Amino acid sequence: MFPERTVVDKPDRILRLRDVIARTGLSRSTIYRKMADGTFPTQIRISSHSAGWRETQVDRWFADPEHYRAAD
Repeated sequence: MFPERTVVDKPDRILRLRDVIARTGLSRSTIYRKMADGTFPTQIRISSHSAGWRETQVDRWFADPEHYRAAD
């Protein structure tokens, strides 16, 4: 009766620092220290003066922060 619909994944949002802090409860310095250690997702460059984090990567970290390792 109705045409078959395809499932579309929601687009990956870019989170700014304040959103990452609010979502994770980590401080700014802890986020950057964990990025340097490879235990938190790295930023992506949005423009010449701004960067953010992919929401899916932050969600993956949030699911298992103790065992998270940034992809090579």
